[in-house]
Amino acid sequence: MCFDEQGNIIEPVGVCSEYDTGCTFPTFSIVKPAIDNTRVDMSPYGQSVFADAVDAIQAVDLTFDALINEIDVSKMRVFLSDVLFDRDEEGNGGKKRRTPIPFGKQDCTVFRKVMSSDDMVQDFAPALRTSSQAEAFRIALQMLGDLCGFGISYFDFDDSRGYVKTATEVSSDNSALMRNIARHEHALEVSLAGISRAVMQVSRGFGVDIPDEGKVRVEFDDSIIQDTAALKAQDMAEVGVTLAPWEYRARWYGESEAVARERAKAVGTVAGGFGA
Repeated sequence: MCFDEQGNIIEPVGVCSEYDTGCTFPTFSIVKPAIDNTRVDMSPYGQSVFADAVDAIQAVDLTFDALINEIDVSKMRVFLSDVLFDRDEEGNGGKKRRTPIPFGKQDCTVFRKVMSSDDMVQDFAPALRTSSQAEAFRIALQMLGDLCGFGISYFDFDDSRGYVKTATEVSSDNSALMRNIARHEHALEVSLAGISRAVMQVSRGFGVDIPDEGKVRVEFDDSIIQDTAALKAQDMAEVGVTLAPWEYRARWYGESEAVARERAKAVGTVAGGFGA
């Protein structure tokens, strides 16, 4: 169905209002972040994770501009006496006027002291306030990360510890992000499983020989907080010692116990035949 801006059902010309795909599973899925829609009440649609952080984004832009402007306006200024400038003679109604030749229109660091011969070269260097400006910028970034559900340290640029973090430290420092990822994964799993069932059924309708859908499960990779390759290699080393081959397959390939046992047995039989 199609809707207009007011939510009324419309029937566009040339668009079929209803079509029977013959599939028992929906061939589409609405994917949305696992957060409440605070813009439209009772809406079935989601909103961006940045929707409630517009003010924080503006604060980041403002503090960043303030930091850059602080550096720009605090450049050293040099004031030169008028007598140090070369002069160019210009004719004006029969009279000649000697005007100083500037260093350039874009030069904002060298200035001319008019009608002055004292202190021919004088410099002025304002004190920089970059520390306070950088702190304000950092706070704005922390608020942005917190309001987006990424955690207060997600956008933080100040990391003075200077050593490699372990998986436990990463999980602890980014606990808000880990919880947020788990919520989004839970919501996304339903959509991925539904689309997978539909694809399998439609494929069988086109003659592809694939098994029934059964129970579809999505295994998300936790490599953000775990070294998946290292854990997999460790379990591989334990196969035949404390871990059965079928347990390894069930853990890392997502197979059921029955399927894992059967395939592990088949692989062992083939390996034994090659060895013979």
